[in-house]
Amino acid sequence: MAARTGAARTRLRLALGAALGLGLAAADLIGPRNPPPPGLPPDAIATVNGEAIPLATYRRALAALASDRTSPLDEADRRRVLDRVIEEELLVQRGIELGLVRSDRRVRGDLVAAVIASATAAANAAEPDSEEVERFYRENRSYFALPPRVRARQVFVRAARDRPDPRARSRAAEATRLLRAGADFDEVRRELGDPEVAPLPDTPLPAHKLRDYLGPSATRAVLSLTAGGVTDPIRTAGGYRVIQVVARSEPRVPPLAEIAAEVRAELRRRAGDEALRSYLSELRRRGRVRVREPLP
Repeated sequence: MAARTGAARTRLRLALGAALGLGLAAADLIGPRNPPPPGLPPDAIATVNGEAIPLATYRRALAALASDRTSPLDEADRRRVLDRVIEEELLVQRGIELGLVRSDRRVRGDLVAAVIASATAAANAAEPDSEEVERFYRENRSYFALPPRVRARQVFVRAARDRPDPRARSRAAEATRLLRAGADFDEVRRELGDPEVAPLPDTPLPAHKLRDYLGPSATRAVLSLTAGGVTDPIRTAGGYRVIQVVARSEPRVPPLAEIAAEVRAELRRRAGDEALRSYLSELRRRGRVRVREPLP
């Protein structure tokens, strides 16, 4: 329970926008360490309603202020910083009192994100050695495979009031017949095609990019063809497409030297996922969870 409350307090500080800086202050920023007054914990700068404000929090705030100053901090500066961290603690306590951790979706989301970051920090920061990277690459080659790319071109036949659908389809079918017979593509497009609203780029494209230009049905037809293949007429908005595959590459796994940074990043990401799963399993083991059955 104490761990949960501590995490909630940490996240509320961020959610309320009162975090006061990064990095630790140098020891000389606060002068000699005087013994705390009676009742004040040795590692605290103050207490608010019985909650200790860590000395480290105050030092971080001093460091943040000192980094923006060219002159040394004076007593008034130190007092202002202390007032800020005390006010921050008051706001955090008020936020908890108001139940924002439970009722405010943004605060709740920030809190969850902070706990996840804490649970996975060590795994995400660990740098795998070369042997780990090579083994991970070997065991997951298919994951790093580049998708096939297809270079295609099309004849678009418009269907409109002056060219009803049956005539447009007949014209497109003729384009298919000629291309499959080996006719020159540019000549077929010039004789039978119409201007395209979004011409296909004359470059190899992965499936998701082809889909942007052709739509899902036409993309599936294109991906089923080998180089030189020609589709049947495909009905799309505004008319028919006849698509010829100029060239295609098969899936390829780049050598490790080309994608080492990507492999390392994926290895760290999976380590973080595993750390989070273990963390959640432990929380479930320690927690008391009751569920309504059957599910509504």
